[in-house]
Amino acid sequence: MSHSTPDRDSGPQIISEDLISLDTDLGASKEDVISALSRRLADAGRATEADALRDAALARESQSATGLPGGIAIPHCRSEAVVAASLGFARLAPKVDFGAPDGPADLVFLIAAPEGAGAEHMKLLSSLARALVRPAFVGALRDAKSPAEIVTLVNDVLAPAPAPAATPAAAAPAAAAAPVAAAAAPAPAPTPEPVAPEKEPEPEEGPKHIVAVTACPTGIAHTYMAADSLVAAGERAGVVVHVETQGSSGSTPLAPGVIAGASAVIFATDVGVKGKERFAGKPVVASGVKRAINEPDTMITEALRAGMNPSAATVDAGSAGSAADEPAGSIGWGTHLRQVLLTGVSYMIPFVAAGGLLIALGFLLGGYEISGPAEDIVLSNSLGQLPEGGLATYLGAVLFQLGSLAFSFLVPALAGYIAFAIADRPGLAPGFTAGAVAVFVGAGFIGGLVGGLIAGVVALWISRIPVPQWLRGLMPVVIIPLFATLIVGALMFLVLGRPLASITSGLTNWLNGLSGSSVIFLGIILGLMMCFDLGGPVNKAAYAFAVAGLNVNDPASLRIMAAVMAAGMVPPLAMALASTVLRPSLFSEAERENGKAAWLLGSAFISEGAIPFAAADPLRVIPSMMAGGAVTGALIMAFNVTLSAPHGGIFVFFAIGNLLWFLVALAAGVVVAALCVVAAKEFIKPGASDAELDPDVATVAA
Repeated sequence: MSHSTPDRDSGPQIISEDLISLDTDLGASKEDVISALSRRLADAGRATEADALRDAALARESQSATGLPGGIAIPHCRSEAVVAASLGFARLAPKVDFGAPDGPADLVFLIAAPEGAGAEHMKLLSSLARALVRPAFVGALRDAKSPAEIVTLVNDVLAPAPAPAATPAAAAPAAAAAPVAAAAAPAPAPTPEPVAPEKEPEPEEGPKHIVAVTACPTGIAHTYMAADSLVAAGERAGVVVHVETQGSSGSTPLAPGVIAGASAVIFATDVGVKGKERFAGKPVVASGVKRAINEPDTMITEALRAGMNPSAATVDAGSAGSAADEPAGSIGWGTHLRQVLLTGVSYMIPFVAAGGLLIALGFLLGGYEISGPAEDIVLSNSLGQLPEGGLATYLGAVLFQLGSLAFSFLVPALAGYIAFAIADRPGLAPGFTAGAVAVFVGAGFIGGLVGGLIAGVVALWISRIPVPQWLRGLMPVVIIPLFATLIVGALMFLVLGRPLASITSGLTNWLNGLSGSSVIFLGIILGLMMCFDLGGPVNKAAYAFAVAGLNVNDPASLRIMAAVMAAGMVPPLAMALASTVLRPSLFSEAERENGKAAWLLGSAFISEGAIPFAAADPLRVIPSMMAGGAVTGALIMAFNVTLSAPHGGIFVFFAIGNLLWFLVALAAGVVVAALCVVAAKEFIKPGASDAELDPDVATVAA
């Protein structure tokens, strides 16, 4: 049977009858449905591997659920396994939960795009996503009697037949679907300006309007559905909404005049807004992209109120990319604080990894005694004039000194990027300075945390002080860094430095004084934290605590570092053992493949190697991993194992004290965790609620 093609020049047809399942039972969970649709695409030659396509779609699903109001789900992904942009469709009976707020879905589109898909294909896929906000299209999908009707409906959306010159009557039916395309999607003609509106609005004389930016991590579906939902909600409220979609099919920036005349701006994004400084000074309403799909009318109302409220949160000119510009209510203070602190930790880790490993290599070549004379050896010798001990001693001193210099940025980088997360670039200078002061006065990691927060808040506060137009250009590069540095530096030196230093030294003394059951209990706590969210906030808090106090002259800090790294290695190694050796039959083929890779990931101390297992089955995997991590942490402390390198796993064995007991503790935790997860999968069968659990509760990605 022949079907109309979406676009004669766009390549292979995106949907065909063999990709469609009507009124069928594809399984009880979204994993089953995605797997079945992936197999259909692979069987039709649209993908090289069904498992690879399924895993890519489930990985996207773990970032945020793809269920939408109205019984719709749009799992989607980009994958190297996809041969050509394709759509798989299922009308389910019974419905399956995809995480929508109003219940399970009966209409499921699997949107599969090739890695590096061309702009034309991405436009076609986004056109489908936009159509799904139209009740008439969704109703027609439910009423279709055959796969051929579905193909026709979808093709009509992807490439509607050309219409004669538009009249008001003829244009009306398309009004709900087209308004965003003019303001947000790239025009077919090679011109940088939007196709419509053809004349730029005159904000002073024209109607009130709102501008918005939508963006999701993949940029295929939610980006465009959110845009159309906001436009439709604006029409219902009697307000014009111009949307810039920052998605995979490209983006045409909103015209400066449109932005200038807007009464407010909406940021519905799951990723950073590109060019956020263009909206400086505008009242802002911000949320994740799915809220714009689920609650567009509420967001439009909030934006209209913000536009009339002189004290509403605004996009700040001096910190255009700052997360702190988010209005109160879009995210909680606890969530925002966690994001800020994790930003600092994530930027700090490269300094830790590079510096710590170089220090460990210095010990390998020059011995642990190299830490004392390293500076003198480096400054007083060269390759042509080697010190006593020869080349190994000299190179060991160079590596140790290089690592020490990199490691010395740990606290300043932490503080600097905490301030950056609050106030963007103007916060960097005061933040780094606050961290340097914390090191100078002995306040260490705690001082860096406090100093970074103060620097960011002060920089943000200064950036919001109204200044004359002629002074605005100097604010982010001179005024804000100068006065924020002065204020936070004075506070750290005159008020906070000594108390924070006392807290730090007290904590160090307490750790050094731990012995017996106390130190074992600390190991258990650290082991549980490292295995709780596999690279998420709790895991990173434990890791940051260990690396911040790492000191080769402090045995307590070396034991803590050993406990943290060993426990962090347990989850991927345990899942590798369980899925490839102990009971492979309890795991899917994709999980067994992930298990093979997890051997290497776990050996290198990459806890994230266990995330695919935890995302698919959190209630049985995560407690099992925590049990193994607790065992390893306790044994590391009990056997007095030490570690002078902050990363590397078994590849930094030379930096491990009591290596044999390190391996014993690690093996014990891996075996316990693997046995626990096998037993849980064998004897604890998931109920309905467990099977439908959204994997987002399992992990917060690193």
